Amino acid sequence: MITKAPKGTKDLLPSDSYKWQYIESIFRETCINFGYSEIRTPTFEHTELFERGVGDTTDVVEKQMYTFNDKSNRSITLRPEGTASVVRCFLENNLYANSLPAKMFYNISCFRYEKPQAGRLREFHQFGVEAFGSGEPSLDAEIISLAITFLNRLGLKNLELNINSIGCPECRKRYNEALREYFYNNYTQLCETCKGRLERNPLRILDCKSPICQDIAKNAPILLDYICDDCRTHFDSVQTILNDIGIKYGIDAKIVRGLDYYCKTVFEILSNNIGAKSAVCGGGRYDGLVEELGGTPTPAIGFGLGIERLILALDSQEITIPNENKLDVFIASVGENASKHVQKLAYLLRNQGISVDFDHMKKSLKAQMKYADKIGALYSVVIGDDEAEKKQAEIKNMKTGEKTAVNFSDMADFFKK
Repeated sequence: MITKAPKGTKDLLPSDSYKWQYIESIFRETCINFGYSEIRTPTFEHTELFERGVGDTTDVVEKQMYTFNDKSNRSITLRPEGTASVVRCFLENNLYANSLPAKMFYNISCFRYEKPQAGRLREFHQFGVEAFGSGEPSLDAEIISLAITFLNRLGLKNLELNINSIGCPECRKRYNEALREYFYNNYTQLCETCKGRLERNPLRILDCKSPICQDIAKNAPILLDYICDDCRTHFDSVQTILNDIGIKYGIDAKIVRGLDYYCKTVFEILSNNIGAKSAVCGGGRYDGLVEELGGTPTPAIGFGLGIERLILALDSQEITIPNENKLDVFIASVGENASKHVQKLAYLLRNQGISVDFDHMKKSLKAQMKYADKIGALYSVVIGDDEAEKKQAEIKNMKTGEKTAVNFSDMADFFKK
């Protein structure tokens, strides 16, 4: 089994890596356009961070985390999501003391033990954006518009933005009472996990994957009917801004998101091209999380976006991703003496920022040219003893077949044109 990747993981091959690089570059560019800076956090954290931050009644904490004790017997968990780690970093590094809002983005791998399926692996990759310090609805709208802008720049069509408000903790107290009453009337049909959640956090029953619990939840009370006046005013303001900037949306009162830290605005962006309608991006406010993890009350909002699911959506719409990793030139050699000059010329060109490759397998000239074509070299150069002596060779455009005689000393300038 040592030659097989663990279940739920996947190798990223050179034939596909250019897609990821392109998508990552568009995400980075979009975030910078919106005034966000990159943050990088550790792959693992103390387990308590996720138990308190994500919520100990969520599926993530109860069923999906990769948790182990290290050699000092400390409980450590591979991060199942990005937000809790960013909040920990925000507190530990005193970022709250800088000018606010603090606006950050990240590109990370995450780990959840769940049944692997298309676009959902045990090691998966995620883009994320987090903003701290402002409770204004304008920031909600900015976060949503950033996600929409990024997906539009990739060329995705048939996207559906849905928003909801899940209110503040006071709203949810009233709502939880209504949920308990409703689910107690169906108690015997609930799965064992949801029976345990009923007292601790009935909201999580709405996320249960059990078909029976899902069917019961269809007629459960709607949280939007229980939000207070302040939360409704906030939600109305978010809608007004989205209308003003021209972003289309629907209201889905059943969106609650699967993590406990969310409050007020929550949203999902769905793709209609990944089999059944499926979320490619989701996020919302988490105004109480900084305080929950030991900081002073600090409003915050963010989103997460799974890269594997995003690529499925791009592939399903047959969107061509440009390969920007094309090799500038392949230098073929004929003879031992010529190969020495090829190595020297390649080194000089590479130092000038030209991407170059040459033969390391002692192939025939025909095999070298076939290889140059296979790897997509834009140009080729053949160097034999005559070319080595003259320090001049013909550069061939691999697409048009046009040939140009160029001195070795001028080749860097030729490729930079």
